[in-house]
Amino acid sequence: MTGAGAPPVIDLNADLGESFGTWRLGDDEALLTLITSANVACGFHAGDPLTLQRTCANAVAGGVAIGAQVSYRDLAGFGRREMVVPPAELTAEVLYQIAALDGIARAEGGRVSYVKPHGALYNRAIRDPVQAKAIVEAVRRYDPALPLLTLPHGEAAAAGTAAGLTVVAEAFADRAYLDDGTLMPRGQPGAVLTDPE
Repeated sequence: MTGAGAPPVIDLNADLGESFGTWRLGDDEALLTLITSANVACGFHAGDPLTLQRTCANAVAGGVAIGAQVSYRDLAGFGRREMVVPPAELTAEVLYQIAALDGIARAEGGRVSYVKPHGALYNRAIRDPVQAKAIVEAVRRYDPALPLLTLPHGEAAAAGTAAGLTVVAEAFADRAYLDDGTLMPRGQPGAVLTDPE
């Protein structure tokens, strides 16, 4: 809500900048005409510097907010493989990703305006307080004014709130949920919703 009696505000976001070299993934240009925020890959799970530059330039031109979609260093697994990364190393890797994308965004006339973990890191940070705190520490150290997008309940939200970050709750229109409010694992039937109705 933006105020008493005001209609709710919904920010529609999508993952962009995931092409890599000659491999093209998604239709970023079309999506940029539909969304208000772009979760831009930062090169650890997808994306290369030229793709990120083009994505940021197009987002700025379209008035779309740029978010850093940080992940485990897992190009081969598209960031969907859970990894054991020591907290200090994870903090440094997330900090590196935010800074890299923000540098590209600023060169194109924009800036990173929020942070959203991707894939396995996103899911693990919901239940793992150590990984959640490592992510939050990177955001806090880079810019404590950057919001963190995550599920409304879980360790990432709790760690972000405890650190004084703005935590923005999100929901997935194209995913099924488990009874505990977490995302159904992609390997289970019905995890990804494909029926437009």
